[in-house]
Order: sequence, then structure tokens, then C-alpha cells
Amino acid sequence: MKLNKIYSAILLSTLPLSAVQAAGLDRSGQSISAFLQPGNYAEAGISILDPKVQSNQLKVNDMAEDYYFPSAAIKVQATEHISIGLLYDQPFGAESLYPSNNPVFGANGEATQVEVETHNLSALIGYQPTENWNFYVGPVYQTVQGTVSLRGLAYGGASKLGSYDINLKEDEAYGWLAGFAYQIPEIALKTAITYRSEIKHELDTTETFGFGAIQRPNALTEVVTPQSVNIDFQTGVAANTLAFANIRWAHWDQFAVTPKFLNAASGNNLIDYSDDQWSATVGVGRKFNSHWSGSASVGYDSGAGNPVTTLGPTEGYWSVGLGGQYSPAENYFIQAGVKYFWLGDAHAQTGGNIVGEFTDNYALGYGLKIGYRF
Repeated sequence: MKLNKIYSAILLSTLPLSAVQAAGLDRSGQSISAFLQPGNYAEAGISILDPKVQSNQLKVNDMAEDYYFPSAAIKVQATEHISIGLLYDQPFGAESLYPSNNPVFGANGEATQVEVETHNLSALIGYQPTENWNFYVGPVYQTVQGTVSLRGLAYGGASKLGSYDINLKEDEAYGWLAGFAYQIPEIALKTAITYRSEIKHELDTTETFGFGAIQRPNALTEVVTPQSVNIDFQTGVAANTLAFANIRWAHWDQFAVTPKFLNAASGNNLIDYSDDQWSATVGVGRKFNSHWSGSASVGYDSGAGNPVTTLGPTEGYWSVGLGGQYSPAENYFIQAGVKYFWLGDAHAQTGGNIVGEFTDNYALGYGLKIGYRF
């Protein structure tokens, strides 16, 4: 079961089948696996999620939009004991669009919809006092922006919030991350614990009511993206075979977006969650020959509470995934993966009132990545 560094690095690359998450606003999972690769390393990837979220009760066939997001990373072993890295991802987001001809979520030919987009750039410096230990820390630059439109009887119709729009202009802010890793390369054992701080944003906000007739600009809305902890583990379990696991905690409990004028008009939040989110993935990776490797995994996510907002009416998931990797040479590879998600049923609410239940939801996730060692 003794593995050399090149072999263990190639096999390790098969483990993240796809960066796609599918619970709440969590998207990328905020992995730092690229920074823990041996030597000098760079990668670029893209992930796609194709969800279906429906409610027979409310006659909604599908309100979840497909979305894709890229990721990239570079890590340089500057000296025997010092490494530096730069990681890019889009950790949180949402994209939903209800049918405009459904009176519960549509009016005047317009529909309830949401788009939230974030970008993260993490800079890391690592110190390796020995071959086994790696301590790392660094700043995180993050941007957030979003737009939401509420339409239909679910929000009280045009006389209340059923004609409300909000534009949250892009804001930039900073946080930090820190962690440590321990490894025994000869048996492909590696474990890492990474903490990311919350990041507080103050977004310039314009709110409009009555299909744009009443405009309320020049306000600030606070959005705090959650602190989180990722625990990653892998070990060789047999010749050419690795077992791996990831556990993630994200502090969504008490998360709320509370625009000034919406709150004054209704006393409610635009988006809120009631529980912290826990997720876990376990699986195995196997090298078939010098060019081909594969992996399989099972995943679970608790979600962030139920009932949930109508802007994302699912609670957690179970998933299964398969991944494959082709390595034409020892220094680069092409990887692809697919995941199927059974999205949890949820009661959707607005203003503390349950509108209806969304059931039999699912999603397909796809990932493609290219990695290069230099």
C-alpha cells in the first residue's frame, strides 16, 4: 500500500467529483484541496447544476434555474518550507424564476425571481516545518450582489409585496481563513481542518413597490456571509485505492437579509435561515492504470431549516457521484464528474406564513477540471 508522491497526487485529484453544492445559498463548498497538492500546481474548472424544484400543490412545474460557475487555483512551493497560493471560486449564490402565468408567483406578465452572485479570491501562505505538517493562513476578498422581484398572491398581491423589487449593488469586503494539514505521503494519508471567517457587507440598495411606481433608493442592507469549517480526510486503504471524506459546517443560523423599506412595510426579512448547515461526503478513489483513475461518493446535507423561503424551497439533500480522470502524463490531467441529488421536501413560507409544499425535487450536477503540475 506504499504510494509514491506522484501516484498519490494523481489519485487524489480524482476525489472532488464536482464542486456543485445544492443546499440553500451554498455552491462551491470552499475547498482548498488545490493548495494542499505537492509541488507547483495549477487548475481550472467549471461546475454546472441542473435542478428541478416543483410544487404540485401550487402548480409550479419548475422554479429553479440552471446555473454554472468557474473555479481556478494556483499553488507555488516557494521554498522547502514556504508555499503560497491563490484560489478563486463563487461560494454562494441563487438563481430562481417562477412561471409568470401562475397567479401565486406572477402578476402582470412578470414573475417572482432571484439572482444572487458572489466571488471569492483567497490568498494563502503556508509553512511546512516538516514533511508532515502544513500550517496556513490568508486574507479573503469577496464581492456580493443580488436582485429579487416578488410577484403574485404569495406576497399579498399588488397591494402589499406582490409588486416589490430590490437591487443590491455589488459590494466588496474582506475576511480571512486559517487551518492546518497533516500528511503521511507514503500511505496517502492526509487530513486538513480549515476555518473561514464570516464576511460583513453593506450593500447600496434600491427598493421599489407598485411595479416601480414607488422607489426607495439610498439605503444600506447588511449581508453577512457565514463562517464555516471544512474537515478533509483521505487515506490509502488497499493497493491503488483511497478512501476519503469531507465534513462541512456553515453558520447559517440567524442569517437574515432585512432591507429597510421591505421590513418597514411588512416587518419581515427578505431571506432568512433558522439552522446551521452540516454536510458530509464519503467515497473511494481507485487507480486503474497509469492513465485512468475513478471515484465514487455518497453525500448528505442537512439544509438550513424548514420552513424555508420561497426563493429556494428545498431542505438539504442526499447525493451520489461518479468521477473519472485521464492523465496523459504525470504532470497533467483532465477530470470529469457527475452527481445526482435527491433534494429534500420543504414548506415554503413568506412573512412567517406557509404558502405550500415543494416535493419530489432533484438536481444533476456536472464538473470538469484540468490540472497541471509544473
